[in-house]
Amino acid sequence: MSIWTSLEPASTTVDPGSSSTVRLRLRNTGDVVDEYRFVPVGDIAPYATVEPATVRLYPGSTETVELTFSPPRTPDSSAGPNPYGVQIIPTERSEATTVVEGNLTITPFTEVRAELVPHTVKGRFRGRPRLAVDNLGNTRLTASVVGGDNGDELSYEITPASVQIEPGRAAFVDATLKPRQITWAGQKQRRPYELTLRRSGSDPLKVEGTYVQRSVLPYWMMTTLSLMLALTVAGLVLWFSHQPQVRSLAQEKIQEAGATALPDEPEDLPAPEPAKTAEEKPADETGDGSGGGSGGGGGAGGGDSEEKAPSGPLPIRPGNEPNLLVQFAQVRLSTDRGDCKPGPDYTVGVLDSTTVAALKCFQRANDERTGSTLAKTDGPGNLGRSTMTALLMEHFGGRSSVSLKPGESSPEVPWVWNIIIWTTNSQYDQGDLETITKYTALNLEYLKGKQSKQTAGPSLPKGVELYQQAVGIPQTGQIDEATTSALKAGKVKNQDKPGTVTAETWPPAPVE
Repeated sequence: MSIWTSLEPASTTVDPGSSSTVRLRLRNTGDVVDEYRFVPVGDIAPYATVEPATVRLYPGSTETVELTFSPPRTPDSSAGPNPYGVQIIPTERSEATTVVEGNLTITPFTEVRAELVPHTVKGRFRGRPRLAVDNLGNTRLTASVVGGDNGDELSYEITPASVQIEPGRAAFVDATLKPRQITWAGQKQRRPYELTLRRSGSDPLKVEGTYVQRSVLPYWMMTTLSLMLALTVAGLVLWFSHQPQVRSLAQEKIQEAGATALPDEPEDLPAPEPAKTAEEKPADETGDGSGGGSGGGGGAGGGDSEEKAPSGPLPIRPGNEPNLLVQFAQVRLSTDRGDCKPGPDYTVGVLDSTTVAALKCFQRANDERTGSTLAKTDGPGNLGRSTMTALLMEHFGGRSSVSLKPGESSPEVPWVWNIIIWTTNSQYDQGDLETITKYTALNLEYLKGKQSKQTAGPSLPKGVELYQQAVGIPQTGQIDEATTSALKAGKVKNQDKPGTVTAETWPPAPVE
């Protein structure tokens, strides 16, 4: 070995976002002039610089170079001791390469960001916001989440109640807000609330939101009932105040009639015919869906057992009333380039025989193409969460990824948000229904030739991460290749459950 080295100091500490300098002294103990090159090695090498990068030394001479460490204030700067090395490479004698080792301790820092998705939730009996928590520090974050409001008007159910988040990662906390008093009538009430993130040794982080509580009886219904009651009272007052005197006039008429006889009532009136029970009614009168409305679905279904299951909110089956979601599916299939088009005589918004046949064709083709299980999940010819997701993804054709950045204005924003809502929810309240109705109507306008641009907000990547977490794929916040494949295959949260609906106006009515 023809060189002597010394680090001063051998161990040092640095704060993320700042810098620290170490001196490396070097002496040429050989008998020839040589030039030395310095290369930082180790995990923190990207944060290290050497000045000067090379030195030329005569035999017996000494030189000093400076190593500067500048770790950024990001989760990549791992807190704690980090060994490093500087490789010294002689030009003349490359076989004499040596490595000087030291230790750099990066101090820990904490930085947390939390956001409610969405900021405002609506409902008559409950609201379901989600809290997105990002750990932007360089140490593991352990925190608990609690809810509160000034007037103690709400109760809170939070899942999970505590989180552990690695540096650079995010977690989602589901909250359910329930009003302590039900508003039966009147205008909606805005109830501010906050979710608080509590961390040991740090100030609590509070995130404020708003819960809009609707009355059980809508305002228009109360107005109508009040008007009807007022008219009824007015009518009764007029009746009793101005009752006509008809007795004496009737007597005069009878006297004038003289011997005119009135016919007698029959002594034995026939008893009223008892109402038929459901068992005694013919098939077309029972209203059980075997005739009339659901007959079309049965003709197209070919006797599938899934179509005979009891009707419910999800999936939508033959026999359900006309709705916007079936209308979207009909237009989507009609404008698609594939062979699964409904006939031209379909009834708008109704799962009739031609629409059921087209949906079965689409489910079968998508299952073969993507390896999905639309027919098994929703039932052949039914319109459920998985089939709706795959239909929405037809908008993106053969693209393997979708790029939408916060702040970007694009007609694809309503498509992506509609997909997120269908795939990350398994229970839909009135607020969810209003959002679904809004975006489905925009998607329908797009298919009919009218594009409506919307701006992607900062919560869009959070919604994508929420979906990725629900189906178990890497949480990148981007609609990458893995996410696109999962969406086209109709993968949704709680895949084995059809989905429940608490919205009172389900399903949304068709549009013109």
